[in-house]
Amino acid sequence: MRIALCVDNRNGFSFNHRRLSRDRAQQENLMALCAGEPLWLASCSLPLFRWAGDQVRVFGALPAASHGLFFFEDRLPPPEWASEIVLYRWNRDYPADIHFTWDLSVFTLAEITEFPGNSHPVITRNIYVRKERRP
Repeated sequence: MRIALCVDNRNGFSFNHRRLSRDRAQQENLMALCAGEPLWLASCSLPLFRWAGDQVRVFGALPAASHGLFFFEDRLPPPEWASEIVLYRWNRDYPADIHFTWDLSVFTLAEITEFPGNSHPVITRNIYVRKERRP
């Protein structure tokens, strides 16, 4: 499963069941990264992505597996489900009560990209790919 989420400087990604921030440039970057595959997200995020049309899909319960990219803002699947993590960093501090705490040592940092946001001077996108599992 390919997952994506946005975090602040302390890896917070949700506060009081809400996203910490939003930025249209990040949304456009995420859709470009999907490269035509579906973007799955929670129903609360659908209004932010209406402009993306039918490529955006809503999931109810945590999906066990499917194709496409899954964008999480208030909960995460079990770490072992992830084959790739797209981590957007706001490069700011926000209040948060849910943090991204996964052990990234089982992943390889494959790419770091910075781009200007609409409401953030710089957004950093890190892509982590799960290391090969040895038998």
